[in-house]
Amino acid sequence: MRCTQERSQLQNKEKALALLKAKLLVIAQEQRAQEIAEIRGDMVEAAWGNQIRNYVFHPYQLVKDLRTNVETTGVDDVLNGTLDPFIEAYLRQENQLT
Repeated sequence: MRCTQERSQLQNKEKALALLKAKLLVIAQEQRAQEIAEIRGDMVEAAWGNQIRNYVFHPYQLVKDLRTNVETTGVDDVLNGTLDPFIEAYLRQENQLT
């Protein structure tokens, strides 16, 4: 690294070392972030556009899983906790990917 901003060679050396430390810190933080991302895997934020299921109550009744395209007209069953068809379809899909 070369630094010629100051008049003194010692000040230039100190400034160059400070710049080098800053760059090394940025590289270390990027590596740490990458390691964390690899450990976490794919994380999806729960926000609009990242929905898992659509629920339609009127004019007809339908629940559609957007990840697997499984549909059912048993909206009341799904709301009461019967999610087995969706879970099974998701697990089948995940097994096909691996």
